[in-house]
Amino acid sequence: MQKTVLITGASRGIGAETARQFARAGYQTAINYFKSEEAALALCAELRAEGFTVFPIQADVSDPEQAVRMVDTVLEKFCQLDILVCNAGIAQTKLLSDFTIEEWRRIFAVNVDGVFHCCRAVLPHFVHRKAGKILTVSSMWGQTGGSCEVPYSASKAAVIGFTKALAKEVGPSGITVNCVSPGVIQTEMNGNLTPRDLDALREETPLERIGTPADVAAALLFLASPAGDFFTGQVLAPNGGILI
Repeated sequence: MQKTVLITGASRGIGAETARQFARAGYQTAINYFKSEEAALALCAELRAEGFTVFPIQADVSDPEQAVRMVDTVLEKFCQLDILVCNAGIAQTKLLSDFTIEEWRRIFAVNVDGVFHCCRAVLPHFVHRKAGKILTVSSMWGQTGGSCEVPYSASKAAVIGFTKALAKEVGPSGITVNCVSPGVIQTEMNGNLTPRDLDALREETPLERIGTPADVAAALLFLASPAGDFFTGQVLAPNGGILI
């Protein structure tokens, strides 16, 4: 039977490439977006033109009611859900003293609360079936911390802790929970980096290149595949060796 995946924050960057790889691997793919409707619809049109089954769905994952409605809609559309990819995330770069309380709370609302809301929404379905895979997306900064990215680093560290704890909790129900923690990736989120910054990061990376969304999507697809069935509570880090 064809499997179904729901990918949050899938209109751009890592999320969009993840949607492409899952769709091309034969998954029915639900593409979540919040504000980037045009990009999400263009991605759906691209994949449908290739003959794949994709479905755009708008929701702010930081809102628990919207997260529940999103999951319910996917279940109504496809009658099943096999994999949840919690990819939606936001970031800001500046001194901690310059962050407002509202900015701090918004980063956590999307990056941490969004994971909680989506997982809580899918778990009844997964537990009932005694099957399912949850994949979260953290960051190397969640593992080591990034200067001028304290809220983002803290939120991504929380995602790793969430992943490990939930893996222990739902493992007896046949559900796996794993995390992918990318290094420096060529996405809009890193658009604030200057060419000089990127060159410095490239030099720090043993593989001597900046990562691509395809590198991260491939890691997610591996964990979702049968080859990833005996992985749970793990952090897989496509980072070129910049953090070992």
